[in-house]
Amino acid sequence: MLQPSDKAPDFELPLLTGGSWRLSDALQKGSVLLVFFKISCETCHLTFPYLQRLVDAGQSGAPQLLAVSQDNAEDTQYFHDEFKTSMPTLLEDPATWNVSNSYGIANVPTFFLIGADGVIERSFEGFFRPDLESLAELFGVNLFGPGDSVPMLKPGCMSKN
Repeated sequence: MLQPSDKAPDFELPLLTGGSWRLSDALQKGSVLLVFFKISCETCHLTFPYLQRLVDAGQSGAPQLLAVSQDNAEDTQYFHDEFKTSMPTLLEDPATWNVSNSYGIANVPTFFLIGADGVIERSFEGFFRPDLESLAELFGVNLFGPGDSVPMLKPGCMSKN
């Protein structure tokens, strides 16, 4: 898995909603948070409603949050509908996983915070509450509320299975 200080590989993928998205183009607007996921991953099921809170906050100057699905468009749309998420989502080719391979993805969810200069600032796998709280600070959001019952840690799921 790529680590902080590594240069993020540039890529272009189709968006679930149509059109395409290129990392280098997005970085011209500021930092990017990429979250790789698979719809069969229970840790992704736990994580995505909290990521939606980051999207809903819509803070100016926050990183652009994009999900990268390792599944087909139909299944990915079902996942978004089921978990009521609206974040922009990119569709990885499940036959090749070219982008996932270039980032060294072994487990999902996997997070990469990429600075506007294209260098990875943070990377981590799975659900680890302190890592997610640290990201939430960048969005100006208190991610977990007093009524939320969330574990401290839930390891990610194997990618590409």
